[in-house]
Amino acid sequence: MAGEIVFIGGGNMGRALLGGLIADGTAPAQLAAAEPDPTRRAALADAFGLRTAAHGADLVGAAAVVVLAVKPQALRAVAQELAPQFGAHRPLVVSIVAGITEADIDAWLGGGFPVVRCMPNTPALVRQGISALHANARVSADQRAQAERILGAVGQVVWVADEAQLDAVTAVSGSGPAYFFAVMEAMEQAGVALGLAPEVARQLTLQTALGAAVLATQSGESPATLRAQVTSPGGTTQAALEVLQAGGLAALFHDALAAAHRRAGELARQA
Repeated sequence: MAGEIVFIGGGNMGRALLGGLIADGTAPAQLAAAEPDPTRRAALADAFGLRTAAHGADLVGAAAVVVLAVKPQALRAVAQELAPQFGAHRPLVVSIVAGITEADIDAWLGGGFPVVRCMPNTPALVRQGISALHANARVSADQRAQAERILGAVGQVVWVADEAQLDAVTAVSGSGPAYFFAVMEAMEQAGVALGLAPEVARQLTLQTALGAAVLATQSGESPATLRAQVTSPGGTTQAALEVLQAGGLAALFHDALAAAHRRAGELARQA
């Protein structure tokens, strides 16, 4: 079908993107998904009313966009299976596969493809994600807009100028939700230790995290300014922050993100 967007892989992120596109007005007839697991494949068809198949090679023949949403270790075999189906046809390839470079994807597909590589994060599952994108030299302005629309269906989109910067994106936002979950977990535990019921500690922690994030995104102020605004001299917030600062919070996060950045590069080289 001309103009069709075909997803290769129907896992959580692929499903989130499909749902986001449909919610944004894309007709299910313009979407298709390849998923080898029969239970997951049936769930996609039931949930979204789109065409499905066990193998991507059965769907990509006339696709305008092919979205690669498989596990990194499976991508080489999947791409090589798809390659014979394209011939002279060169659809836009959008990859949300972590760690696999544009050059490798292009080579495995047979060469000559416009490729956009993306690093989304898990809040995309509730349409609150942020994705960083990089396009190779073959991607046209219209195709950049197509890729932005697809990833924008599940949250915000930013472009990076250098593909290597996606390793830094992985460290900051790709892995970032887990850092905040760890902070929430620690705050919950501390609240319980101070005598709060577990469910109360959780509700207080989660709503405080949500409220702080919304305030930070809507106020236009920097996190440093917002922190200063709620820190009264000699007050409770200052007492807590002094403990965090004495424990080297900023240096700890610097080291943690550096480790994630380093590991992202290692995984890319292993592909």
